[in-house]
Amino acid sequence: MPLPLILGVGAAIAGITGVGSGIHGAVKMKEANDTMKAAENRHKQNIAKFERSSERANKKMDELGKLELTILNGFEIFSDTIEKIQNRPKFKEYDREGIKLPKYDKEELKNVSVGAGVLLGGLGGAAVGTAGGFAAAGATTSAVMALGTASTGTAIASLSGAAATNATLAALGGGAIAAGGGGIALGTTILGATTLGIGLLVGGVIFSVTGGKLSEKADEAWSQMKKAEKKIDNICSYLSDLEGTAAQYVESLNTVHKKYLEYFNYVSYVVNNMHKTDWSDFTENERIATQNAVLLVGLLYQMCKVKLVNKANSDDDMNSINREEVNEALCTSTQVMGKIEPYIA
Repeated sequence: MPLPLILGVGAAIAGITGVGSGIHGAVKMKEANDTMKAAENRHKQNIAKFERSSERANKKMDELGKLELTILNGFEIFSDTIEKIQNRPKFKEYDREGIKLPKYDKEELKNVSVGAGVLLGGLGGAAVGTAGGFAAAGATTSAVMALGTASTGTAIASLSGAAATNATLAALGGGAIAAGGGGIALGTTILGATTLGIGLLVGGVIFSVTGGKLSEKADEAWSQMKKAEKKIDNICSYLSDLEGTAAQYVESLNTVHKKYLEYFNYVSYVVNNMHKTDWSDFTENERIATQNAVLLVGLLYQMCKVKLVNKANSDDDMNSINREEVNEALCTSTQVMGKIEPYIA
């Protein structure tokens, strides 16, 4: 075969090979690009799923937190009314058949009432999830902490609005879930963050899942997406469970609070409107109503003390629902409501 022809055939083969390699490379690039887009879109869908779950959980936890603070805030009026009754018996600690409720303590009730008022006053401008954070940490504990001293040395109760709420979150420290793990070092900055509420409820793990970007390499991006997806699925499952637990707690609290108001409103009318202030002048029904109101205040105080969320040991772990205390509180509320002595108003 003549040399020019041999060279021509060789060039043609080389050209065909080059085209084949180019086509193969283009296909690989397209596949990589498609993988990147698929990973990104799926990750966005997962984030959207998480955001829907967090919104529902935050809403229900905020409802619970505000309810608890409102209940606690009303204790000062209750205490003021009870204190007007002369020669009344000592309302001791209730401890029967495995049910243990705190004794009537006017100072303790007043303190928690004032603290709850401080926190309620700051919720108007606070970020979504702040009230839920107080419920997660235990509203009673949070309210008592609101009577403490801010890091500046200022009495928290003398502050108002978001400043008081922020100082209380800081005072709760790293041990309580409402402090977000390491205390509120970020101060008002973290109060304005959209991730505040869910960070309080889930823990630091959420920031690593929702805050990072996927790799620019297709295989790594897909792997990262799948890893994040698994975490997000677990978080969404937890949030759904937390939402349900909070809803159950809200229902139980409302039931107890409604019954408490029934008795207390009657007692308040007797004391403040009829001006009966001597226990010896009380009828049997009036005494029963007073004792029931005291008993239910103890139950409400204890229920609001329960923290719904246990804080994780590290930011790499997820927080958990405090099932033991929650279930115990729900069981106690059912038992106490069944033991309330009826009366005729």
